[in-house]
Amino acid sequence: MEYIYGALLLHSAGKEIDEANLQKVLSEAGVKPDEAKLKSLVGSLKEVKIEEVLKNAASMAVAPPAAHAEAPKKKEEKKEEKKEEKKDEGSEEDALAGLSSLFG
Repeated sequence: MEYIYGALLLHSAGKEIDEANLQKVLSEAGVKPDEAKLKSLVGSLKEVKIEEVLKNAASMAVAPPAAHAEAPKKKEEKKEEKKEEKKDEGSEEDALAGLSSLFG
């Protein structure tokens, strides 16, 4: 995450996001930069319009919580809990896969 934060810091300061600048930011923050991660991140961000990504992330609507029935039967509750657990596992795996793609 430090690498992403460093890139965002460079972007907000109006500096070019390149390996040398990112390495300086990370070093000043007390992080020992990994050359492979630097190259991978800088290469990944070449085609990304960071400003657009930040605008889209800020404007995403949060889904309202689902309304629950007043008095559901016990059997139905157990089935719903099992379904929700499975959904959470898939979401977590998808999130980890997305994060790992940032660093090759």
